[in-house]
Amino acid sequence: MHIAVIGAGVVGTTTAQALSQRGHTVTVIERLGQAGLETSRANAGQRSYGAVYPWASPAMMQKALPWLMQRDGPLKMRQPPSLTTLRFLFATWRYATTPGLFDENKKAMLRLGVYSRECFEALEDTLELEFDGDRAGLIELASNEDSLTALKAKAALLDEMGIGYQLLDAEQTYALEPGMARSGALKGALRLTEDGTGDCHRFTQSIAKVCEAEGVRFLYGTEVTGVVRERGRLCALNLNDKAGATPEPLAADAFVLCAGTASNELAGHFGIRVPSYPVKGYSLTAPLTDPERAPRSTVIDDQYKVVATRLGNRMRVTGFVELAGYNRQIPERRLETLRKSIDLRFPGAADLKAAEPWTGFRPMTPDGPPIIGVAGEPNVFINTGHGTFGWTLSAASAQLTAQLINGEKTALPLEAFSPQRFG
Repeated sequence: MHIAVIGAGVVGTTTAQALSQRGHTVTVIERLGQAGLETSRANAGQRSYGAVYPWASPAMMQKALPWLMQRDGPLKMRQPPSLTTLRFLFATWRYATTPGLFDENKKAMLRLGVYSRECFEALEDTLELEFDGDRAGLIELASNEDSLTALKAKAALLDEMGIGYQLLDAEQTYALEPGMARSGALKGALRLTEDGTGDCHRFTQSIAKVCEAEGVRFLYGTEVTGVVRERGRLCALNLNDKAGATPEPLAADAFVLCAGTASNELAGHFGIRVPSYPVKGYSLTAPLTDPERAPRSTVIDDQYKVVATRLGNRMRVTGFVELAGYNRQIPERRLETLRKSIDLRFPGAADLKAAEPWTGFRPMTPDGPPIIGVAGEPNVFINTGHGTFGWTLSAASAQLTAQLINGEKTALPLEAFSPQRFG
């Protein structure tokens, strides 16, 4: 069977690889010139399988206004907000206030995270991939008693789900992260022992190379401009390449939409709706100057909600959830907050003056879980809307999509991820 995958980010390339492994002929269409150049380019680097949670959180809704008022708060919104932003926030509020939905979705996402860890480990164990990957866990810090109480509540759910963790006091935390400065307040931490790290961009490009070696064809610099139907069935894609030429329609037996935030617009060609929003984030990638003072793995600072991740001889610093549409500007004050967090926890570890700034857009659904499943027509599939956890969940969602297309029983129930849940 010939399958067309739209999008060559981490989700699209892992999906292509999962399909290729099952013997399908695969063509990947990507509007940019290489794999992994959009949201996969410079994300947090954390594969936080045990830390995934839905966006539509009742607790987040309570904290949203105070965060918006704080100069260094983790949530930002462009003023005045657009109608699209307001609609997304209203939908988020509606899902966050639906009784029991957050808990159901969180458990579903954690199950997906556990499965993704298994899928990633299988990929790492069987393929030669170079992406500064590690499996040293994730540490979420608690600088006060309220934060520590919240971490203990998380631990109770991890117990229920059978996910490995450690509750640490301050000294145990410093022992695991000896490079962390003792100048910042610290009451304890939660360590997710099975979580991993890695450079998502390098991983995506490595997987793309594996796919090419297996015969997968990548059409870079190519956009989908429409679809072709015969006898009421979708059978081909109309394309436009970077030179402005219009190639012959690309015929395929099945189609998978994995285009991140671009999925919203492309979905219209298939007569379906993808209600995700481009939640903006920022990162700095800096060369290490003193590896002994750098994080060993991933550390989340609860004061600034900033993530610091070790990627070989580099450090990736990431933060913010910003609702600003597709505004690609990088305000200096956002980078200043990232630097403040590092100066507090890992001063002198990296050359922040030489850091490469980046901003990208996470495709966030209004309730939080990604969209995985059959959409509209029996040969159209969606695998998108992973929000801030695209890197973390990509390996699992790729396998689930391939299982659906192949007619296999899926490894997990997919009700929480159904494209039909939005009506």
